[in-house]
Amino acid sequence: MPQLLATALVPWISNALIGLGLSGLAFGATVGAIALGASYLLLAGGAYLLSAAFAPSTSAPKPEDGKYNLKQSVPSLAYVLGRNKKAGDYAFLEEKKGTAHHVIVWAAHHVRGFTTHYLHDEKVTLTGTSVTAPKHFVLNENSKVRIDTRLGNNASTAYAALVSAFPSIWTANHRGDGLASIYLRVASVKAEDLQKVFPNHMPLHSVIGEGHDRLIDPRTGVAGYSENLAVFRYWHMTHPVGAKLKRSDMHDPDWARAAAVADQIVLNREDKPEPRYHGGFWFRANNDPVQVGRLMDQAAELVVYERADGKVGVHAGEYVEPDIRLTANDLISVGFDPNRRRNSNVLAVRGHYTDPDKGFNTTDAAIYGVPYPTDDERTKTVENQAVQRHNHISRMQKLAYIRANAPRVRILAHYEPARNVPYRRFVRIHYPPRLTETVIEIIGRPTLSLRNLTYEFEGIVVPANLYAFNAATEEGAPGANVLPVEREDVPAPDGFDVTIRQEDVGGGSTAAFAEASFAFQDETFQYELEWQKVSGGEVQTRLGVGGELTVRSMYLADGVAYRFSARTWSSGTASERTPDIIRTATADPVPPGVVTGVSAIGAAGQVTFHWTAPNSANYVGARLYLNVTDSMAGATLVAVEYGPPNVVDDRTVSAGAGTLYGFVVAINGSGTAAAPVPTGAITVT
Repeated sequence: MPQLLATALVPWISNALIGLGLSGLAFGATVGAIALGASYLLLAGGAYLLSAAFAPSTSAPKPEDGKYNLKQSVPSLAYVLGRNKKAGDYAFLEEKKGTAHHVIVWAAHHVRGFTTHYLHDEKVTLTGTSVTAPKHFVLNENSKVRIDTRLGNNASTAYAALVSAFPSIWTANHRGDGLASIYLRVASVKAEDLQKVFPNHMPLHSVIGEGHDRLIDPRTGVAGYSENLAVFRYWHMTHPVGAKLKRSDMHDPDWARAAAVADQIVLNREDKPEPRYHGGFWFRANNDPVQVGRLMDQAAELVVYERADGKVGVHAGEYVEPDIRLTANDLISVGFDPNRRRNSNVLAVRGHYTDPDKGFNTTDAAIYGVPYPTDDERTKTVENQAVQRHNHISRMQKLAYIRANAPRVRILAHYEPARNVPYRRFVRIHYPPRLTETVIEIIGRPTLSLRNLTYEFEGIVVPANLYAFNAATEEGAPGANVLPVEREDVPAPDGFDVTIRQEDVGGGSTAAFAEASFAFQDETFQYELEWQKVSGGEVQTRLGVGGELTVRSMYLADGVAYRFSARTWSSGTASERTPDIIRTATADPVPPGVVTGVSAIGAAGQVTFHWTAPNSANYVGARLYLNVTDSMAGATLVAVEYGPPNVVDDRTVSAGAGTLYGFVVAINGSGTAAAPVPTGAITVT
């Protein structure tokens, strides 16, 4: 490829060299060398542009970037500072015996702890490791989801259940040292329960956690958990994913002051106290450390600089009375721009921040300034995902508004009075009439001219109360929190009842079936009827048509008791079942005629019943009862005698001594009884 490009370049290069008068002897070699070199240069430039075009973004991730667990071969390590809600990176995902096993790495370091787990943005409650709420994750009092965690100890322990399930590929040595992780187990369910237990299919895990708990506080030198943005920045400057400096390279008094300022208490619009510069965010090891550092600097109003002794200092997010005052004798030239241009002046500042009350999502803050003063709206936006409080982003919006509209100055000063300007954030300029004891905030890096022994720097005119903020009048009201719609289960059937009905099946025979009825709830609901013999056996079901308020069973065994229950189906999801209703199947509800010629004779330990069967086609037998009183109430069934209709019949049964009373009851094939016929008193010896 380089040789082909070189051949194409030769004509242009040769024409240029001939014009310069190059000798013929050197001509060929020179043209060839230059053409080949140019071809390599073009290829290298093209490769760079191509790689740059497809290179991933190196900026710090936004809150919404952490909503999904990533599946990739070797993910870049994640670092979590402060309190965040995020998913993680898959380290293991396999299925065995109907259970899916997920191991998800949340952070590449030790964390303080996990506070609230979510499955598909549903907040879950853990009892031990079992998910017990929301209740749809529990089926038949058995939790189908389990969550276990590791905080990232230097010498951690493997998940025992995972080692037991996959001993050949996951052993006790797979500890995950130094990695904060989550072990999610999801058990499968029957197809009919899938939509009920897992309405969003496989649960997607995320968690609110308190991140890195080994951050060194420059005030104490003690490591621990913090939400202080200055502590974050101090850690980042001394970590391999940041500036890679040593702690000895840092000027700790400056950093201690910055941390103290970040911890200062301010009042929000509700007159409640909160820290001045606290927050939280997460990033990956391959994110641009300059961009990550800039995020923290902006959120905490920090200005990092190199001191005269070579150490790294920082200007805290506060106003410091200037100790440098430059007058006309110290200044060589002063450029002043009042910054009063209609097209560039900012009239309002918007803000985007991470709101924990809204699921750690990016949220719009109240607008600072006049949002719609004219038809040509001129606004700017402050966006910082490390900010997690509305008062915090409101203060940043006000600062952005002041700085955007502040007059600009360019100062050229003599070296001696301005020699400490590079190490200051604020200086005072007295150069009447426009700059009378004016405070200047330096922007950019001052430039030293060794030739002229001068310092040149740019700045903006700011008030001495730059950081003053009255939350009661300046913060504004943030947008209302959107209340999440609570998930509602499919309701159980209303007005459920069962009636036994009969149907002619030909040949003069009838068969019994059950008809379930329901009260109207929704035209899309389908009702499922379930039945089973009380004595046990096969469970049968039938699903009704959407909108229908009755469902019938198949034919039932005549004279057998059944239990019936029902449930509602909607969009593939079933409700809980109703309590059981007991009914006896009756194919023939018409009783036969009563028996006649009824009598009973007592003897030693027995009674002999006599009767004449009715002349009824549906008569199949008679039930015989005994009682100690002349009443059917409390009578005991002692025998059932089957026989044809219209015949004389008898039956002898055992009985205890004493005076007894008998009753004979005719029945049909469904067990439907006629009126009982008494025998009168019976004496048994």
